[in-house]
Amino acid sequence: MKLEHSPFVVSVADLLRRPGHRREFELRGPIGELSSAGTVVTAGDDVGVSLGLEAIPEGVVADGRITAPWQGECRRCLKEVRGSVDVDFRELFEREPKEGETYALGHEEIDLDPLIREALLLALPLAPLCEADCQGICPTCGADLNEGQCGCPPAGRDPRWAALDDFHLS
Repeated sequence: MKLEHSPFVVSVADLLRRPGHRREFELRGPIGELSSAGTVVTAGDDVGVSLGLEAIPEGVVADGRITAPWQGECRRCLKEVRGSVDVDFRELFEREPKEGETYALGHEEIDLDPLIREALLLALPLAPLCEADCQGICPTCGADLNEGQCGCPPAGRDPRWAALDDFHLS
């Protein structure tokens, strides 16, 4: 199946005829929904790709940077968090790709979609925070501790860990 309407399918016919040449691209478009541990790039979000393509005897080397917005929940207080992920890449597209190492080079085009999806999934934050010093929520009453103390009594120490109180590292 050809993805002719995808903004991330690029013709490389001219490069394949002239090894050693390089072309630069700026691509933008939706990649579809991606999700990793609750952090999501939604289907309607535009992904930006700054791309350089260079023909070599083995195929085409693609390098550049991918930028995408993401959203998720703060791992401590559960408020919505938004951010942007930037990831650099350098990958080889060849006629007979090695699984897990290189990507497929079509007849005269490359489809960057699998590369973009993989790079973004690996770069999305696994445990986003709204702020570095987020206090989270009270485990007893569920109050947001970033807005002030909740009034619950402090949790007692777990007796199973009492032996570690005598252990001092210096």
